[in-house]
Amino acid sequence: MTLAKGCILCHQGAKMVLFVTGRCHRSCWYCPLSSGRRGKDAVYANEHLVDNPARIIGEAEAMSALGTGVTGGEPLLCLDRVAGYCRLLKDHFGKGHQIHLYTAQAPSEDELIRLQGLVDEIRLHPPHECWEDILSSDFIRSAQRAKELGFEIGIEVPALPGLEHLVPALQYLDFLNINELEWGETNADEMRRRGFELCDGVHNAVKGARAWADELCRHEKVHWCSSAFKDSVQLRERLKRIARNTARQFDEITDDGTVVYGVVEPCAGTMAACTDLCRNEFGEESFAADVDHIDMAWWVLAHLAESLPGKKYIVERYPNGGIVVEVTPL
Repeated sequence: MTLAKGCILCHQGAKMVLFVTGRCHRSCWYCPLSSGRRGKDAVYANEHLVDNPARIIGEAEAMSALGTGVTGGEPLLCLDRVAGYCRLLKDHFGKGHQIHLYTAQAPSEDELIRLQGLVDEIRLHPPHECWEDILSSDFIRSAQRAKELGFEIGIEVPALPGLEHLVPALQYLDFLNINELEWGETNADEMRRRGFELCDGVHNAVKGARAWADELCRHEKVHWCSSAFKDSVQLRERLKRIARNTARQFDEITDDGTVVYGVVEPCAGTMAACTDLCRNEFGEESFAADVDHIDMAWWVLAHLAESLPGKKYIVERYPNGGIVVEVTPL
């Protein structure tokens, strides 16, 4: 099996995800992009909204990123933005910072030339309706030109019936990735309309998707990427990298790469007394005081709960101020 370099780094959790726009010229029924991002011209580095380019470098440094995956929406709708961000990353981290780009367009020669030296690997996403005629499509002509210009080139598609039509394209590619078809909030109605079902109550994978890929997965250039792998390995390893770099002394890093800590919102007039108690009992490194709350080791909060007046709870969240996973009141 030929594994793309970008995939190797994703396996290590070493790739930052740079979402450059939610706009797209296509309306693929199977697209899992969330309603919060679909159609919106916003930029995210991993889970964080980007308000200036420096935030991109900061997020990459926070996880010691060895590369970046540029995605959307359709990144080529904002080619200047993509080129600028990729140049920023290459200039800061060096040419060895591996960048791959997803696109549902067949990049033109002008677009490919704009990306030369900035993007290392292009992952084409031909829409489902053109798979049967893939050899006569612009995607193959684009793939051939991309290879001539020095890009690693591949196709990345979801597992859908008809994957066997992509076999003739393999001779023009360095790799072909098949992602397990995933059920999402924005494609659920279309999934039901086509009679698809979830494979279980735990993952978002669609029942039967693996069987559609069986024939193609016999080829050396083809890689299968399961929904469970993305959740349990790829995301977890990325979160662990971020947590190791950004966790405070009192944050506990879980096996999933999330961080756990305690919070108290002191009653009016008791902030100083609460901070003094934490300091005297466990030292300065066991807590961090803000204007209206104190973060601390969860076990410190559990130990001092009866002595700390106010609202108290334990938080589990993604590292570096990421998404809150769970809040448990005390």
